[in-house]
Amino acid sequence: MTITELVEGRVRTLLAAWDTRDLDAFVGLLAPDVYWHDLGMPHPPAIGREAVRRFSESVLRAFPDFTLTLRSPLCVAADGLSCVVPWTITATNTGVLDPPGVAPTGQRVRFDGLDYIQFRDGLVTRIETRFDPVEPLEQLLHIRLRPPPGSLRERIFVLLQRPRAAWLRRTAGRGAAVG
Repeated sequence: MTITELVEGRVRTLLAAWDTRDLDAFVGLLAPDVYWHDLGMPHPPAIGREAVRRFSESVLRAFPDFTLTLRSPLCVAADGLSCVVPWTITATNTGVLDPPGVAPTGQRVRFDGLDYIQFRDGLVTRIETRFDPVEPLEQLLHIRLRPPPGSLRERIFVLLQRPRAAWLRRTAGRGAAVG
């Protein structure tokens, strides 16, 4: 078995546990000190198996039909200690996302992203989940968050941003907080 086949097998085992909602098996494939930073987390990162379990339970309550489909190819490091996993998520928001308590919209989302996964002794030690968070938010809320190019909304944003940028330039180096 090649290193690539071994890593792909680990990833497929992890996803099979997720797909069957076997969170005991899922977190059992993670190192006790696992670190997971997901742009969809209300307060990233989740550190440790219990924090990952709580986040996973929250996601599955809010999106009971959550499905992650692998897109090929997985990119595996030559040493087999890390890989990049391209995926597509589809899910319907029928439950509360708690924490923080976001009400369900009943809307379906579909978006693409990548997981960067690291391994140690056959267990997952780190997951970095990357995607454009605006895409699922727009689908969930049925509103366009990014203004269309050349639109009035875009021009208003620029008009509001310029005084803020000027203030930031003037206060740079004085320890001014961005907020």
